Amino acid sequence: MSSTSSRRLNYDNINPHVKAAQYAVRGELAVKSEEYRAKLARGDTDLPFKEVISANIGNPQQLDQKPITFFRQVLSILENPKLLDHEDVLVKHMEYKPDVIERAKWLLKAVGSVGAYSASNGAPAIRQRIAEFLERRDGFPANEADIYLSGGASSGVNTLLHIICAGPETGILIPIPQYPLYTASLSILNATPVPYYLEEHHHWGTDLTSIKKACEDAKAKGTDVRAIVIINPGNPTGASLSEEDVRSVIEFAREERLVIMADEVYQTNVFVGRFHSFKAALRQMQKENPGKYDSVELASLHSISKGMVGECGHRGGYFELVGFDDKVQAEIYKFVSITLCAPVIGQCLVELMCNPPREGEPSFELYNEEYTGIYEGLQKRATALHEAFAQMEGVECDRPQGSMYLFPTITVPPRAVEEARKEGRRPDEFYSMRLLEATGVCVVPGSGFGQKDGTQHFRTTFLAPGTEWVGSMVKFHKEFMDQYR
Repeated sequence: MSSTSSRRLNYDNINPHVKAAQYAVRGELAVKSEEYRAKLARGDTDLPFKEVISANIGNPQQLDQKPITFFRQVLSILENPKLLDHEDVLVKHMEYKPDVIERAKWLLKAVGSVGAYSASNGAPAIRQRIAEFLERRDGFPANEADIYLSGGASSGVNTLLHIICAGPETGILIPIPQYPLYTASLSILNATPVPYYLEEHHHWGTDLTSIKKACEDAKAKGTDVRAIVIINPGNPTGASLSEEDVRSVIEFAREERLVIMADEVYQTNVFVGRFHSFKAALRQMQKENPGKYDSVELASLHSISKGMVGECGHRGGYFELVGFDDKVQAEIYKFVSITLCAPVIGQCLVELMCNPPREGEPSFELYNEEYTGIYEGLQKRATALHEAFAQMEGVECDRPQGSMYLFPTITVPPRAVEEARKEGRRPDEFYSMRLLEATGVCVVPGSGFGQKDGTQHFRTTFLAPGTEWVGSMVKFHKEFMDQYR
């Protein structure tokens, strides 16, 4: 593409690494789906569907997931502290519980005002509450000085990759399929992604043989492989790693002197087994073998955007560092200082996520009802979608294990492959575009996440309410296969 613009900036002279970055989750299909949404909002009736289902992105509250009452009530006081002048009205007439008011007072004392900057790595009192949460979760102590509040986990990933990547020769092991944040960020940083393939027929688990080969091949080409990314539970695959898988990655990282970046934002979205954190596994391995794993560097990330919280728009998250050099941590602090601090209202939501109402407290009953309802709703829709895929010709899909996604394999008929080629599309892109045009359901082609050559997939969330849209996918698939077989 060329540009004849007289402006100083044009397509030909902007940062080439930005142009090279790709982010399929909000790519062509997402743009087209928003065009359809706008047409429907204008009252147009020429589309073959009445609503757009944004199954392309894990954005729960866009898809009618309701905010948790305790969280929003606390936030309302943080945003408008004058409400505390009328505590009796809040309790008697607005259904605020006393623990809502007490938590809001505590947070206001901790941050002063949500309109003020905090410390660059986050409010100290909130970091301490996160440390206490991590100790309860893992059974091992955590230090608030090793915790950094961020504007969602994505901001934390950006920080860590900026620190790790020194230039084009730096390599980062990335799971394939992967959430495209990682390859896009490495493209912008002009660093080298080192892909390793997950095992589809073993519940999308890590395959240490594949990881080792990818690492060895990259090093043979002169790449300085410095870190390995693990997304657990998985995005886009929905996999949930076993403790054995987690421990094997830690052992490999020790042998190869790799930083572990553990993206654990879906840690409460687990339907099969339970979540195994990298921090707990590492500390247990250090306990079993004193001294052997002391040099392992781990950065683990969490977010308010996922789980049952779903507060994507408030942009809150954190990362915890384990085993990092003090001078490196000082540079990380300097880096986060450049953007001053994470949104303070988001920091407060992180505290609420890590320390929700406990049994016996006034708000617990409603909180537990809402939290459980969201979890069970996600599990029910995941199961329904999985069962629908089982009915579809040429579609294979692992049972829902975790996160918010399913990543089925699709068999695209040869005629459809040829039509896709004529349009300059990959077969899964062609399929996904036809699905959107026929049903209003927006998914993401598997090629947007990476996949083994010769295979086709798509990723869909199971966040949208109801089942009508699932039925429309089944109907579309049958008609698509009949048309192109």
